[in-house]
Amino acid sequence: MSAPELIRIVSRSSPMALAQVERVRAELAVLHPGIRTEVVPVTTSGDRWMGDLAKLGGKGAFTKEVDAALLAGEADLAVHCVKDIPADRPLPAGTTFAAFLKRDDIRDALIHPDGLTLDALPPGTRIGTSSVRRVAQLASTHPHLECVPMRGNANRRLEKMYAGDADALLLAVSGLERIDRTDVITEILSVETMCPPIGAGVLTLQCREDDTATIDAVCGLGDPDTYRETTAERMFLHVLQGHCNSPIAGFARAERNGGLSLRARVFTPDGKTVLDAHEWAGPLDPATLGTSVAVALLRQGARELIDGIAPH
Repeated sequence: MSAPELIRIVSRSSPMALAQVERVRAELAVLHPGIRTEVVPVTTSGDRWMGDLAKLGGKGAFTKEVDAALLAGEADLAVHCVKDIPADRPLPAGTTFAAFLKRDDIRDALIHPDGLTLDALPPGTRIGTSSVRRVAQLASTHPHLECVPMRGNANRRLEKMYAGDADALLLAVSGLERIDRTDVITEILSVETMCPPIGAGVLTLQCREDDTATIDAVCGLGDPDTYRETTAERMFLHVLQGHCNSPIAGFARAERNGGLSLRARVFTPDGKTVLDAHEWAGPLDPATLGTSVAVALLRQGARELIDGIAPH
């Protein structure tokens, strides 16, 4: 199979999305110096809409236009954050994941203009976030803090905080690293303090199923450990059938000895109920581990908990 001369990469036009594409282009240039790449920018409905995401049909709001460009043959490759791809429904027919890139930091960061840590924030401090996962966990562990809805890319959220719309922010460490803004981080929260979203810190490459030339060219960018972790996490979310309004968190970890573990949590939005499961698997198939952890949470009542939360 001859390698393609040009790979067209479709991307949202936000600074974060373009930074992610640049990483892929740089890694591809090392792997295949002969292949040229160009960027095909699109603006998604999720980028244009500043209201509640669930009203747009949830996370798919960021992927629909990208999928369309790929399927129409206007582009050959899409770069996605795995955490933005819904796991409760399959990938668009005719497309496939070609690679999961080596995982970045999965943790969340607190940004406070005066440098206060999370535990030092006084009662009534307004935290800017629209993540139901973060809101539920803060309600559970720091009920004296107040969450205020905040959307927009990381730079925009920082502007809003400095303008007084919030006193502090929670943002993903990996995102701040990608746009070179780690200077604003006050504290990096442990995964025990703030359990990450499914697929945190993972970029995936999506291609058309029949485009074997592109798949063959980019699959070498994949990281085997990240593949195993992501497969376990996404199967967990798929079995749980969580929607974008369900406060679900979790992460898998591939060990050096070939073992794999998955820790997952489901919350009520008010943080008063927390279901927890943590399982280890040897070389067990990652999808089986994901299924097993989901079943453990379903036994604890996760189905009723998720179904009790309106997807809007």
